[in-house]
Amino acid sequence: MAARRRKLRSGTVLLGGMGVLAATLTACGSEPDRRCVKPVTKEVLPDYECDDDSSSGRYYYGGHVSNGKVTDGSFDKSAVDRGGFGSSGSGGG
Repeated sequence: MAARRRKLRSGTVLLGGMGVLAATLTACGSEPDRRCVKPVTKEVLPDYECDDDSSSGRYYYGGHVSNGKVTDGSFDKSAVDRGGFGSSGSGGG
């Protein structure tokens, strides 16, 4: 009987751990990538260029970087659908 009780406990721990892992993966996949860019040219800048209102950069969400410029994303964070674990992560805008 003790062996049966031990097996039940380990199964409960395993299922609980799987739930924590699933919640972690979902939370990690909910934020789109964010890059600091020049608003007109979409050239990627260092993050400190977006840190205050007097800076020359703005944050751009999602998209892809090619030759130092970002495409296929948006300045509007809510317009970018990151998706969950295993998604392509492309956005519109």
